[in-house]
Amino acid sequence: MSTTTATYAVSGMTCSHCVTAVTEEVSQLDGVSAVEVDLHAGGDSRVTVTSRAPLPLDAVRAAIDEAGYSLAS
Repeated sequence: MSTTTATYAVSGMTCSHCVTAVTEEVSQLDGVSAVEVDLHAGGDSRVTVTSRAPLPLDAVRAAIDEAGYSLAS
């Protein structure tokens, strides 16, 4: 089974609680198998998502918004 990996820049994350919130929301998207966050407090954090197929950007943006943050791009 093939997978796809995408990395998103997320602004507003400052601590481990932020990482948990984003990880939980993005993990709920259909097909997501892994979420890794490289936290840069006060800057743009990198969120790397592994999934079965490419995710619609709108779905990723909605999940990150739901967690209380925003895509930097």
